[in-house]
Parts: sequence; structure tokens; C-alpha cells
Amino acid sequence: MRLFCIILFSPIYFFAQELNCKVSINYSSIPSPNKEMFNSMRQSIYEFINNTNWTNDIFENEERIDCTILIRLDQQISSDEYSGSISVQSSRPIFKTLYNSPLLNIFDNQFRFKYVEFQTLEFNENNHLSNLTSILAYYAYLIIGMDYDTFSLKGGDIFFKKAEKIVSNAQNDNYATGWKSFEGLDNRYWLIENILSLDFENMRSFYYKYHREGLDNFTEKPDFVREHIAESIISLRSVWNQRQRGYLFQIFFDTKTDEIVNVFSQGNLMQSDQLVNLLTEMSPNSSEKWKKILSSQ
Repeated sequence: MRLFCIILFSPIYFFAQELNCKVSINYSSIPSPNKEMFNSMRQSIYEFINNTNWTNDIFENEERIDCTILIRLDQQISSDEYSGSISVQSSRPIFKTLYNSPLLNIFDNQFRFKYVEFQTLEFNENNHLSNLTSILAYYAYLIIGMDYDTFSLKGGDIFFKKAEKIVSNAQNDNYATGWKSFEGLDNRYWLIENILSLDFENMRSFYYKYHREGLDNFTEKPDFVREHIAESIISLRSVWNQRQRGYLFQIFFDTKTDEIVNVFSQGNLMQSDQLVNLLTEMSPNSSEKWKKILSSQ
């Protein structure tokens, strides 16, 4: 019962801007928590994400990008300073279906920030004003960029570059973590570096082929789409050979493994052995799931 009471979830949707983001905060690890303050924190983050104009494009309510942000607070360092993790997920609808395809599934445990109750959350894309708003804006641009990449070839470039600028602005903040190249290979710095690197250019194209040319046509041409998606995945071999430790690969498989298995769970596939061998090499932790593709052929 205690966990239920201290997980804050937003049941209200403000029909505004580009994102339709659900925000929740878990503060079960904080002793003697101020519940009203954490409710204000959740509401402030919710409004910041959903009410900010992140693009110059016009979105209808039904076009907004579905996403979720789960913040888990592990420690209250001072009266207004916290550390923990932030999980970010997003999806996009598939044409002529009720299915939403997952695009991002990120767990970021380098999340340290300051929050003062009732203080407005401010963001300036030219300056690093606070670690909280910089991280939220970074993921907002990442969500939008990934969505745009699935509807047009490298369509998310402008938003990924905005995320890159946020990373650059944060370099001189010695208090914040997750922004610098030497802090590990799976942080915010390396994710946007991978996305914008020429080494990963074919992977950027892959997201368009997989979604717009693939899944969006699945109901009408399922066999063709399976072969097309298989070829698209196999084409990632060149990227894998260059950057096997790329964080973008980890994010991709954390997000897409179950969907890929489901896509190939029915129908015949000409390249099943080649596909499964590559998937097993790229994501060995999911080898048992990849075997399901062969068993369905």
C-alpha cells in the first residue's frame, strides 16, 4: 500500500504542443517525504514537458507523440537536491492498425538535480540553466527526433542537433553527470554522438525503412514487409562492424527486441538463418528470443 501512495501519476492531459507525456515520480526511498512537494514537482515537470513549444510545427491533438517519463528518486542530498534515475519511453502509431510501435526505451541512472517548490522550470537552448530542465529538454528533443526519423529519411536532424547543443552547453557543469564522454559509454553524450555520427548514418536510414516502408504497410503486404525488415536489419552489419559498442545499438534492442520477434513469428522468411545469426551476435542476451524466429519458420 505504501508504494501505491507515493507513486505520483498524472491522470490529466493538457492537449497542447507536440508531446503527450505521462509523468510519474517514485520517491519510496526518500525517508519522511513531503508528499505535497513531490506532487508539485511532478506537476511542474508534466507541464514543462507537455506545454513547451519544442518545434515550429503544428500538431493536432491526435498527432501528439505518446511518451512516458518515470523518475525514481533514490536519495535526497539536501533540502532541494536529489539523485536517482529517469526512464523514458516513446512510441508511434502504425498505419491502419491500433498498434503503437515503441521507439525509445531508455534508463538513465545519472540523474541528479535541484528542485525548489513553486519555482518555474526554465530552459534556454543557448544556456545550461539547470540540470533538471536540460535533461528533460534533451529527452524531449530525442523523442521528437526519433519520431520524425521514422516518417522521413533523417527527418529528426534538427531536433537531434538541438539535443547535441544541450550536451555541449552542459560540459562546464561539474555538478552534473551523464553529459561527458569520459563518464562511460552509455550516457547522454554518447547516445546523441551515435545518432549524429556518420558511422551510424545507415542506422538512421534503417529507422525510416523499418517503420515507414515496413510496419506501416504490414497489414496490406505482410510477407513483403517481413522480407523488407529482414533486409534492413541485415544491412546494419556494416554499422555493427564499425561501432559494436555503440550505445544506440543497446537502446535499439532494449526497445525493439520483442517487436522484432513478433514481426517474424508468422509467415516464411527466406533469410531467417542469416537474420537470426546477426541478431544473436548483436544482442546475445536475447538469444533465446531470437531462436523463436527460427522455430516459427
